[in-house]
Amino acid sequence: MTPARSTSSLIVIPCLNEAMHIEALVEKLRPCLDPLNARIVVADGGSTDGTREITRDLAADESRLLFLDNPQRIQSAAINRAVTEFGTGADFLIRIDAHATYPDDYCVRLVEEAIAVGADSVVVAMETVGHSIFQKATAVAQNSKLGNGGSKHRIGAAGHWVEHGHHALMRIDAFRAIGGYDESFSHNEDAEFDYRLRKAGYRIWMTDKTSMVYYPRTRIGPLFRQYFGYGRGRARNFLKHRAMPGVRQMLPMAVAPVAVGAFLAIINWAAIIPLGVWAAACLGYGVWIALGQRNPYGPLAAVSAMVMHIAWSAGFWRELLSFRDRATR
Repeated sequence: MTPARSTSSLIVIPCLNEAMHIEALVEKLRPCLDPLNARIVVADGGSTDGTREITRDLAADESRLLFLDNPQRIQSAAINRAVTEFGTGADFLIRIDAHATYPDDYCVRLVEEAIAVGADSVVVAMETVGHSIFQKATAVAQNSKLGNGGSKHRIGAAGHWVEHGHHALMRIDAFRAIGGYDESFSHNEDAEFDYRLRKAGYRIWMTDKTSMVYYPRTRIGPLFRQYFGYGRGRARNFLKHRAMPGVRQMLPMAVAPVAVGAFLAIINWAAIIPLGVWAAACLGYGVWIALGQRNPYGPLAAVSAMVMHIAWSAGFWRELLSFRDRATR
């Protein structure tokens, strides 16, 4: 009997319009139900593409698969609701992204690692992979320091204790003790959660025993909106906890002000220099990826990274300025 068999787990999949992926994902997770004494909850945020019907059909043949409505639509609310309704008696919460791929033993490895090191939360490394041309370029950007700033949950590392990482497993007792996710966060709820988790004395372990594959946005518009939301979430975390962003977040913070300041070039041409330096640095890094790594997507990856930088920065300052306006009123 493995250590995982002596515990119980709740596997939660927040989703919205994932008809193309949900059945394959559930089938991928089904073999771990017995070893983990687990149940799967699909928390749907109001899908209109058939996801709900597919899930209910699957649940009719599998009593350990549960469907849950998530009227608030956001992932933080989905996880909280699932834990409230189905978490009693479970030891571990495993969070699964609907638009990702996992190894066959992913969930079992997470539980075994949590037990082995005594972690309250286990986070994983994440590799980004694409299929279309733009998605492949974005994946290259997100897997590079240009796109992730050296984030360890992107590039992977030997197992070690961390302050934050991509959420995979949490002990339900710890999750409940700090009140779960803050549902005012539509993005970056994981970083805000990890801040409170550590402040409460709990520990987060970055495992090297397993990892996941994530598929990025396929078009510029959705990519921009995603990172705009990330920037707003990081600003909200700063405003709530006065937790200063790290260096890898502070550098992109300057991009939006630099872009706005470039309009002053109509008064003084020198105003465009900072924007030009940033663009040249990004494009230069893309060329280095193309030549140094023999990756033809390098130059387009630079464009994706620039979209991510300016969107994140715009979202951060938008939230900061809107808070200032609210405070003034």
